[in-house]
Amino acid sequence: MNVSDAMTPRSDLVVVEIPGSRNDVLEYIQEFGFSSVPVVKDVDGDEVYRGLVSRNDLIEQPDEDQLALLMREVPTVDADDAIGDAAATMVAEDSRRLPVVDGDRLVGILTVTDVVRAIARGEIDGDTEVGGLATRAVNATYTETPLSVAEREIGLANVPYAVVLDDDAGLAGILTEVDVLAVARVVEGEASTGDSIAEQDSEWSWEGIKATGARYLPTRNVELPVGPVHHFMTADLVTVSDTRTAKEVAKELISNDIEQVPLVNGTDLDGIVRDVDLLEGL
Repeated sequence: MNVSDAMTPRSDLVVVEIPGSRNDVLEYIQEFGFSSVPVVKDVDGDEVYRGLVSRNDLIEQPDEDQLALLMREVPTVDADDAIGDAAATMVAEDSRRLPVVDGDRLVGILTVTDVVRAIARGEIDGDTEVGGLATRAVNATYTETPLSVAEREIGLANVPYAVVLDDDAGLAGILTEVDVLAVARVVEGEASTGDSIAEQDSEWSWEGIKATGARYLPTRNVELPVGPVHHFMTADLVTVSDTRTAKEVAKELISNDIEQVPLVNGTDLDGIVRDVDLLEGL
């Protein structure tokens, strides 16, 4: 199976053009649920591929507005490359998407989701049990944690999710980058985010907030709603056991439009299976 058999072709892609701003990307991500948007530039009437902007880039660079500075280069592949080789590149380069190019021309994009979809359809190997693929170290947060704090936890953990635990350390839900960006608002030219950030003496305050006289100036320009995580998390959890195969889990991910599922042993949280983990079994 080649990349061309699984990729999303250029005709079906939404792109952003240089010059542009983070608002352009945020609008597409919020409206369509994309995890990334390719960046192109018009050069003498021809569309030239320049890079990608992902939801990670928006979260990690909250003070940057210019599209040209937000985008980054990632490895690219050819349409006739083997999908197994492309998946190996994704794992090795820690890249969730690979632009498919022909010279400087963007002809499509191959994402982790495209590979997972191929696993779900049985087009590539999916017989490996996920118990051997799961990540055992799980990023977690608490149901009453303010959303702004949980968002920062996700960024510091460098993963796109936080499993949400209740007072008894039981599974209550999951908060993902998608959930955060769905309610995020970019603040332009504002000196304060008001109640969306904890006060300096709050038990939830972060070092990223600095006092200047009687005012608080945030170091970030992304405003999040006030409220604890349980108001914004996904409470209807899909879970899997370690004997499920990669193909079975891939079907769960695709049918539920999610990127990770908790791995459980009875009622105990035993790990997390991310979509990219399934690529390790190829």
